[in-house]
Amino acid sequence: MREIQLTVNREPYKVAVNPNESLLHVIRERLGLKGTKCGCNVGECGACTVLIDGKPVRSCLTLAVAARDKEITTIEGLADGEELHPLQKAFIEYGAVQCGFCTPGFIMSAKALLDEKLDPTEDEIKEAIEGNLCRCTGYNKIVEAIRATAQSSTRREAK
Repeated sequence: MREIQLTVNREPYKVAVNPNESLLHVIRERLGLKGTKCGCNVGECGACTVLIDGKPVRSCLTLAVAARDKEITTIEGLADGEELHPLQKAFIEYGAVQCGFCTPGFIMSAKALLDEKLDPTEDEIKEAIEGNLCRCTGYNKIVEAIRATAQSSTRREAK
C-alpha cells in the first residue's frame, strides 16, 4: 500500500492504494462517490468516464497512482450545491435518461466537449460520445440534450 494525494471535485484526499488499483475502485470504494459506474471494467462502455485535468478518461483503465497531483472531476462535482449542472438538467428535460446507469459517463464526455468547444456540430457531439454505450436508448435524445446545452451556453456567452 502507498499513500497518495488525490484531488477529486476540488477536495483533497489522502488515500492508501495498491500500485495496481484502478481510479474507479478508489473513487467508488475508498471515497464513496458512487456516481461513477463500473460497467464493463475493460474500457469499452464509458460508464466510468471521469475528467482528469479536463480530459475524459476511463477510470477503470487508469491507475489511481497515475492520477495523483491532477484534478479529477466526477459526476458529483458538476452540481453547484443543490443546483444541477446545465447538462444534468438537459438530460432530464430531454428524456436522455433511461435507466440512468450510463448517464454519468455521457455527461462527463459531453462536459469535456463543451468545455473545449462552445458550439459543437452534431457530428462533433457524436464523436465526443462515441466511446459511451447505452443499452436503453437510441442516442438521439442524448445528442439533443447536449446540443441544447451548447446552444443555451452560446446564448449566455453572447449576452
